[in-house]
Amino acid sequence: MNNRMFDIIEGMLYLRGDEGIDIKELAQVLEISKKEAVQAMDQFIEHYQRRGFHGIQVVDFGGRYKLATNSEYVMYFQKLVEQSKASLSNAALETLAIIAYNQPITRAKVEDIRGVGCDAMIRKLIAKALIKEVGREETPGLPILYGVTDEFMDAFSLTSLDELPELGDIIETETDEDIFSTRYREEVGEDDETTESSKDN
Repeated sequence: MNNRMFDIIEGMLYLRGDEGIDIKELAQVLEISKKEAVQAMDQFIEHYQRRGFHGIQVVDFGGRYKLATNSEYVMYFQKLVEQSKASLSNAALETLAIIAYNQPITRAKVEDIRGVGCDAMIRKLIAKALIKEVGREETPGLPILYGVTDEFMDAFSLTSLDELPELGDIIETETDEDIFSTRYREEVGEDDETTESSKDN
């Protein structure tokens, strides 16, 4: 197995994010047999473990491979998450709103609604514990279904999703001054919002 193949597999795992990739998909993209795909993934994982640093590792969740942080350093990752919980960009807020109103929902459907890719936003919201995996859709590939968390309810001072404003009301006002741009940002400084927005752009 050459390094070029390893580079491709690593890039595929990164692009698929929390969806992960299975052997069948790997074989189809690389245009090799399933047996060769299994061998390629096994060699890639072995090579990845020997690369010299281990903050990120390849994990197998029910036959789907994905990149994940090393649980050995979870206390440090949790600190980072706590430090970053103070603000959300407009893009992240929009993604969060779509999930809250349409859950359970797949990443693909969120992207259809937004019209842009949402992988980075979904990763950010998961890292902030505002959304979580709630199951898998019974369609080819078994895409992950996302929903909001108890932390989301606490962050927006909600006791029930029924307390969310009606979508029609939000559309009619044509303003960002709704629950998703006020309740979560009321303690965030203006500089923090500008910085966060510039990162997404």
